[in-house]
Amino acid sequence: MDHRPPSVKVEKPWGYFEQYTHNLPCTVKVITVSAGGTLSRQYHHKRDELWVVLDRGARVELDGKILHPEPEEKLFIPRGTVHRLSSGGEGEVRILEISFGEFDEDDIVRLEDVYGRAML
Repeated sequence: MDHRPPSVKVEKPWGYFEQYTHNLPCTVKVITVSAGGTLSRQYHHKRDELWVVLDRGARVELDGKILHPEPEEKLFIPRGTVHRLSSGGEGEVRILEISFGEFDEDDIVRLEDVYGRAML
């Protein structure tokens, strides 16, 4: 089932804005990955995520594929999809993450983690 929320681009005389959520339960955060850093290879049971890439150098593993998205590129990650974010360059990488559904850090199912955090 695709839980993808609609996004809307609204033109204004001064430019435009992109609206990613409207009256939906969600959690919004900016994730910063240090140069050479990598998040756990993980998935979630209770939430979908929309990532908006903010910086060059992002390396994303998404459902077995390796992606190198450009700034402003959007990636939708449905619940249950294995994913991982890394800094593939020499600088830090940031993404805007909008989580839809029940947000709980305990909903992270780690399949692999270079920092020794608890896994399955």
